[in-house]
Amino acid sequence: MLRIYLIRPGSTDFDEQGRIKGSLDIPMNANGSSQAARVAEELGGGAIEVIYSSPAQSAVQTAETLAASLKVKYKVLDKLQNLDHGLWHGKLIEEVKQRQPKVYRLWQEHPETVCPPEGETLASARERVRSSMKRLLKKHRTGVIALVVPDPLASILRCCIQRGELGDLWKAECDFGRWELLDVPSPESLSV
Repeated sequence: MLRIYLIRPGSTDFDEQGRIKGSLDIPMNANGSSQAARVAEELGGGAIEVIYSSPAQSAVQTAETLAASLKVKYKVLDKLQNLDHGLWHGKLIEEVKQRQPKVYRLWQEHPETVCPPEGETLASARERVRSSMKRLLKKHRTGVIALVVPDPLASILRCCIQRGELGDLWKAECDFGRWELLDVPSPESLSV
């Protein structure tokens, strides 16, 4: 069985301001660095063999912190780039809620029906995740790996692994500096 630690990167200034980060390349702030160090400490006994990271700066910084602490290698996977939020990048989540209440509610309840203006659909992001996961599962059929991926892409990845619901992606957008353990009994069990 393969075990995957799905790790959200440490926070950035945009995260703490409630801004939509998406695929913007923003570094962790001091609080994010503390969160990454805490995650590294919590996963110290997790027997992680290798860490894979999104190319987002905060994810790479989190992966570097983990790799140094756990004494393992990390590798950046370009296909794990976060969802492109198009014209929503940099906007406050609250601003989208006030100016586009119907779109906000749709993204909350049925995100697969919404494409951010000039952004990327969830179907496109899901296909990137599937492609990446297929490669990883060929390489790692058993053992323990870690994936450092920001939300909402982390929620998409979790959904592919567990065949669950995406949940509220606005709430997920504010989720950082934490981890969860996902068990993959066999590569065939994934919805990839």
